[in-house]
Amino acid sequence: MSEPQTSNHPESVSPRVVIITGMSGAGRRTASHAMEDLGWFVVDNLPPGLLSQLVETARRGGQNRVAVGLDVRSREMFDQLPRSLAQLEVQGIRCEICYLEASDEAIVRRQESSRRPLPLQGGGSIIQAVAKERRMLRNLRADADVVIDTSTLNVHQLAHRVGHIYGTGDDQATRFQIMSFGFKNGLPVDADMVFDVRFLPNPHWVPHLRPQTGLAREVSDYVLSQPGAAEFLDQLVSLIDIIGPGYFREGKRQATIAIGCTGGKHRSTAMSEAFAARLRAKGVQVSVLHRDLGRE
Repeated sequence: MSEPQTSNHPESVSPRVVIITGMSGAGRRTASHAMEDLGWFVVDNLPPGLLSQLVETARRGGQNRVAVGLDVRSREMFDQLPRSLAQLEVQGIRCEICYLEASDEAIVRRQESSRRPLPLQGGGSIIQAVAKERRMLRNLRADADVVIDTSTLNVHQLAHRVGHIYGTGDDQATRFQIMSFGFKNGLPVDADMVFDVRFLPNPHWVPHLRPQTGLAREVSDYVLSQPGAAEFLDQLVSLIDIIGPGYFREGKRQATIAIGCTGGKHRSTAMSEAFAARLRAKGVQVSVLHRDLGRE
């Protein structure tokens, strides 16, 4: 069978579609507003059954970037979502899923501050509603293209993350975020890959380096001069050369590589900055987030 012929008319162009969803209280509205600021056509709280109609309307209107905010309003709404996504797949449109995650503690704190009940709370407790929502969304989270853990992010930091992932720029390659962190503060749940640099000597035990961070030249030089540091970075860069094109072929436009040490202050910070610099030198789109810097 021959391939269907397409024209260069705007109506023939299928838009890029992102579903913004995740836990209530994790920042979906903030993410939606950030997408709107980036020039995306954003529709919030759209019933999943109307996705196909929205995409068709956007296509005819020449909109090439569409974001749809979905939250848990009812079980029936989310039961519709897989069918709606499958219908769009048949039309040649694969929706990307951006899932916003947050810890139970963060969600409870935010909901108590806002004084608004969670959608599934009813007459129960916030914790019960959070647990129910996590169970309902577990398959959607597993299918997500991007997971952003907002537990320790403020609204400005979340908007920055969204801007890096969905801002304008070269969409012909996967973008990478390099995240430094401290194992003592827990693993980053939104990382695609995690690496451990605790095999390197800790500057914490060097008195004049202890007060500084991995952003300081003296600390960075110390960390990068240790046996195995350069070789480790070489291997990471080689890994990105392999997985970057593969991620893009599979439709993954954003990936987070986490590099951890004990507290997230010295080794992981220095290595993350050095790794990002090497990737930039190769033309890779990359940003750096130091998750735990300042928490030590």
